[in-house]
Amino acid sequence: MTTYWMISDSWTLTQRTLRHWRNQPAQLVLNLLFPVMVLLMFAYLFGGAIEVPGGGDYREYLLPGMFALTMAFGLEGTYTAVAADAQRGVTDRFRTMPISAASVVTGRSLADMLDAAVGLGVLLACGLAVGWRAHHGIMDALAAVGLLLLLRYALLWLGIWLALAAGKPETLMAVQILVWPLGFLSSVFTSPETMPGWLGTIARWNPLSATADATRQLFGNPGETGPAWPAIVWPLVLLIVFVPLAVRRYRRLT
Repeated sequence: MTTYWMISDSWTLTQRTLRHWRNQPAQLVLNLLFPVMVLLMFAYLFGGAIEVPGGGDYREYLLPGMFALTMAFGLEGTYTAVAADAQRGVTDRFRTMPISAASVVTGRSLADMLDAAVGLGVLLACGLAVGWRAHHGIMDALAAVGLLLLLRYALLWLGIWLALAAGKPETLMAVQILVWPLGFLSSVFTSPETMPGWLGTIARWNPLSATADATRQLFGNPGETGPAWPAIVWPLVLLIVFVPLAVRRYRRLT
């Protein structure tokens, strides 16, 4: 029964976030279009100057990387909303209600996952339009999408913890800026083999690289070959660490 009420409370709070987005459609549309603009910029402006490891079409290499990078885009909206609720006292009101403490952060995470799924769908459609293809069949493609959404869910809980720990939306500006170094210091846009040795090693251990490389293999696109287990282990480690930290931080808010 406790689990049922937690799920019910989480869905109610998810609907709260969805209503906010319905009342602010411009922000939602901009969040969906931004990854598309980045994709088109790299595919058409810089793609001709970048070599694909082992040969092949750069757009085929780029798209799985962009899918992985998109899982880190848009999280600032979630970070800011969680921090703003805590600062304005909305979170305190939730804590006085007979609802599960986990449902507040879980509800926000479910809304964000719906947003991420829609954004990923838009980028997949854009990739097909510019010539990208998945070559290994529907099951491998669905497995790749599952890895991408798993990464998003893990990064989301990291962000929720940061938002609750920061306390103020303004403090999160530094977190938003760090998304770009995290994205470029990876195999999203180019192979770590082209980087200086120590930098390439860091890029290979980037969680975005692990997911990008694994999805390239599942989609049948050119890129680095290697074990796929880091693409599962990295998100699971993040979830194991930051889900309990976020819920604990919420319970200790003053």
